[in-house]
Amino acid sequence: MSEQILRAAPRQSLPTAFHAMTKPIGPICNLDCRYCFYLEKETMYAQEGRRERPSWQMPDETLESYIRQYIEQQDAPEISFAWQGGEPTLLGVRFFRRVVQLQQKYAGGRRILNALQTNGTLLNDEWGAFLAENGFLIGLSIDGPRELHDAYRVDKHGRPTFDAVMQGLSLLKKHGVEFNTLTVVHRRSAQQPRQVYRFLKEIGSGFLQFIPLVERAAPGPLSSGSGLIQLTLAAPPKATEARAPVTEWSVRPEDWGAFLTTIFDEWVRRDVGRVFVQHFDVALGIWSGAGSALCVFAETCGRAVAVEHNGDVYACDHYVYPEYRLGNLREKRLIEMVASPEQVRFGRDKADTLPGYCRRCSVRFACNGECPKHRFLRTPDGEYGLNYLCAGYKRFFTHIDPYMRTMASLLQARRAPAEIMQMIAEQERRQANPVCASGRTVGRNDPCPCGSGRKYKQCCLERR
Repeated sequence: MSEQILRAAPRQSLPTAFHAMTKPIGPICNLDCRYCFYLEKETMYAQEGRRERPSWQMPDETLESYIRQYIEQQDAPEISFAWQGGEPTLLGVRFFRRVVQLQQKYAGGRRILNALQTNGTLLNDEWGAFLAENGFLIGLSIDGPRELHDAYRVDKHGRPTFDAVMQGLSLLKKHGVEFNTLTVVHRRSAQQPRQVYRFLKEIGSGFLQFIPLVERAAPGPLSSGSGLIQLTLAAPPKATEARAPVTEWSVRPEDWGAFLTTIFDEWVRRDVGRVFVQHFDVALGIWSGAGSALCVFAETCGRAVAVEHNGDVYACDHYVYPEYRLGNLREKRLIEMVASPEQVRFGRDKADTLPGYCRRCSVRFACNGECPKHRFLRTPDGEYGLNYLCAGYKRFFTHIDPYMRTMASLLQARRAPAEIMQMIAEQERRQANPVCASGRTVGRNDPCPCGSGRKYKQCCLERR
């Protein structure tokens, strides 16, 4: 029936491209990170009675159906697969050899790209050789220097994992595997931005993703079609739900803003064109008029679904809860679920539910209220739906505005944005050593050129 409905539907009603985060082993992981929001999905599936097989591994027939549909239902020359968990490397190299085999079977001349997110602790030479041979991009989860990483990222016995992750990183480098770093910014690490940033550069990361940790304690059981599900963390917010406090490890809004701003100030002076920070790259795209390449800053969302191990499809990776289940690959085509009225409404709600306070904000064009998952505060005028991280983002986007305008202008003139580093250096040199009308450089103990009668160090230099 669904096939007939789709054939009869107007072509423009279907998306030409979409993205899926694939969970081929569901929430199963070899680590027990204290802040992980996805580990609880094991409890959810167990209590919901949706565990139909003894293994969490995605069945071969489901895997093949997913890969075929994901490739065939998109009108694009390149198809990007994203494999996450849990910990996908628990499935072993054999499973991903099958993935590559199926992708080649259905590619139809299109280029296939694979990204795999991992904690890195299970990587070995077999993995390294396979990943390099097949051009996988690895997203390596590491939260910074040892003391910050080990604060929450521990194994099932509560033991630190920093050394195991660094060993995995060494294997990636040994085999020449391309990698990014994924860094969760928690309450402790947010207060050490320079240490985190410099550490990630020191270990060779050229592309950095920072993920603000915001989770709330569940106020009570979660209702589903099969009864109540008891979870530790709260589901995404709704205007009618009871207030749920943020967890003790969640980043504070002001700290998040300071974290991004501090790192940006170092990056824009030293590392433009050499180190790529996702938030900064996305911002430059926005200021250049290209829009947001990251869903959280886009005006609407809904084109990035999550595909679970058993073929269940959910509205978003952060919305894997019963009420956001769109269906199963055995019941519906993937594109049908992406284009469903429920998912379209989910994506539009991001803009439609934005409070008036946010609509009037000077940096709305850059933020758009960020992720709805974080919208659980009230605005100063009492309207529900203000983003928890609002204060931090407002500080960050306001701070970077003049720099982004300059870099956007450089791009428009077909010049490299990296030229801003020399521009800033020259400006700061002039500010540190102002020149009076005669052309003489003013020293710290010389009369201030502003005419105040005081020494330069006690006047304009002090206020600089």
